[in-house]
Amino acid sequence: MTPGAYDAVILAGGAARRLGGVDKPALRVGGRALLDRVLDACRGAGRTVVVGPRRPTVRPVRWAREEPPGGGPVAAVDAGVRQTTAPVVLVLSADLPFLTPETVETLLTGLRGAEGAVLVDPDGREQPLVAAYRAEPLRREIALLATEHGGLGGLPLRLLVSELALARLQHPTASFDCDTWEDITTARARIREHGHVLDEWIAAVKAELGIDLDVDTAALLDLARDAAHGVARPAAPLTTFLVGYAAAQKGGGSEALAAATEKAAALAARWADEQ
Repeated sequence: MTPGAYDAVILAGGAARRLGGVDKPALRVGGRALLDRVLDACRGAGRTVVVGPRRPTVRPVRWAREEPPGGGPVAAVDAGVRQTTAPVVLVLSADLPFLTPETVETLLTGLRGAEGAVLVDPDGREQPLVAAYRAEPLRREIALLATEHGGLGGLPLRLLVSELALARLQHPTASFDCDTWEDITTARARIREHGHVLDEWIAAVKAELGIDLDVDTAALLDLARDAAHGVARPAAPLTTFLVGYAAAQKGGGSEALAAATEKAAALAARWADEQ
């Protein structure tokens, strides 16, 4: 979907009673606040509206509060949608540690002829706060509910989405949310698993340093391996550092990094051949 073709509304209020009332969106998984992880996943949004108390965020956002305060998810969605202008609205909770830009793109693509596209958890339950909606029918249903019930406070989300024509999309982990300390522990353990830890670490470092760069992890690891085996073990981290520095000197970007990596890898191969 083209940039600006969708806006994002992230619900970051709630009492977090099952977590003892802590500021759940600020809890860290993999060194990053849960809210920041969600913000990173929807960084392609034209506007991003966070509904909840103001707090530091990894990128600028618009802030909103539901009426009445603590009025529940439907009131929060309404407050967020009021500040959006795009024809499609991504609606997310702020506690999704495994949401990625790829999953967001899947939701947007999954809309097609439907009024909304929602993720379905492994037990088959629809997750209306991991979803993309067409703005017009979403506003229509909000208005109808407000008229029927005299307001939106305390209404369950199922009333908001029950009349929408929804596409249901499967994903094994993206709908995992953190409602309890056990969930937080599970999330922290899962991102440290062998198959995920490097990607998670690189994403965290890029977010911390403010770098928006596609990193060819396999190529850099191959370079580090070749430098370590063909030259000396300390050559691995020093070589990857120098490659990054050289790419920055050439203006940065994935092409500059790939070119520097290729040159260093060729040098390492020539060095090894001499032995």
